[in-house]
Amino acid sequence: MKKILPIFIFLISFYSFGQKLPDGFVYLSDLDKSIQLELRYFSNNNFIGKPIDGYHKNCIIVTKASANALIKVQQSLRKKGLSLKIFDAYRPQQAVNHFVRWAKVLEDTLMKSVYYPDVPKSQLFKRGYIASKSGHSRGSTVDLTIVNTKTGKELDMGSSFDYFGNKSHYLSKIITPEQQKNRMLLRNIMAKYNFRPYNNEWWHFTLRHEPFPTTYFNFPIE
Repeated sequence: MKKILPIFIFLISFYSFGQKLPDGFVYLSDLDKSIQLELRYFSNNNFIGKPIDGYHKNCIIVTKASANALIKVQQSLRKKGLSLKIFDAYRPQQAVNHFVRWAKVLEDTLMKSVYYPDVPKSQLFKRGYIASKSGHSRGSTVDLTIVNTKTGKELDMGSSFDYFGNKSHYLSKIITPEQQKNRMLLRNIMAKYNFRPYNNEWWHFTLRHEPFPTTYFNFPIE
């Protein structure tokens, strides 16, 4: 029994708290459980239509610096009856490699009508929707939106997360004033807490002065 007990304790610890993360990374829920999440690449609800390599659990991993900034954003939003909802954060390089392999299989267009109806799949690389490296793999980039905590509904941003098209550009001319107002709310509060926006994707933000600006990690999300 004395030999078995330490192993038992180790297993309980492993399955309760997940893998040991590299120094400087944290599970966001360990610091703030109020931030909502829907890890799209862990599910079939993404532009490929099936779970993506490296996504083994519906949890958010980010650098500690990013987590601290996100908590400040969340605290500010909660005062208004709102909450962050994160679709993606740290993304292992193996997931990016999965995207690249998929993009080369031109006949696989399962989710085209939902995510890229007006863009030929053969143009995804050329137009910058798919790339061989992603800032997400550095751990300080997040894809997110805002949710009304009373209704549980996402604010209308004019296009869905990961929609490949001009409608997703921050200053798109084909969205309503209300949708633009919601995008401005998200952009302003993220900028206030030191996140840099990306004009072609209203949901995409990167922490300024990120701690690993040249390192692309590949450990899985689990």
